[in-house]
Amino acid sequence: MPPPVRLDHCVIHVSDWERSTAFYRDVLGAEPIPTRPGFAYRFGTVQLNCHGPGKAADPVARLPVMPGNSDLCFVWDGSVEEAKAHLERHGVAVELGPVPRSGALGDGTSLYFRDPDGSLLEFIVYGKDEDR
Repeated sequence: MPPPVRLDHCVIHVSDWERSTAFYRDVLGAEPIPTRPGFAYRFGTVQLNCHGPGKAADPVARLPVMPGNSDLCFVWDGSVEEAKAHLERHGVAVELGPVPRSGALGDGTSLYFRDPDGSLLEFIVYGKDEDR
């Protein structure tokens, strides 16, 4: 059996560097960091690398990936109501939720929304909402 592994980074494709950086920094609290090629957003110990206009990466996925084709979930450390209010303050519409979902840490409650390119994003809140 191989040793346990952890997720180090994953990749999203974006169509506009400035618009995406503003969204991931201001709405999701990412730390933008320059990389070669392109840009990345750091969330604690996980990195979200970005591929997009004018930045060629090598190697790349076998099939083309377009901006808006990603689906990512982020843990929200407050209540579902706080997550919803946070999105509303930033003008981000909730597409679905709150709904019960399961994630890496067990059962939770999720809100779904979209980034500027249309990728599906999710905030999941673990534990009972009334305990937060």
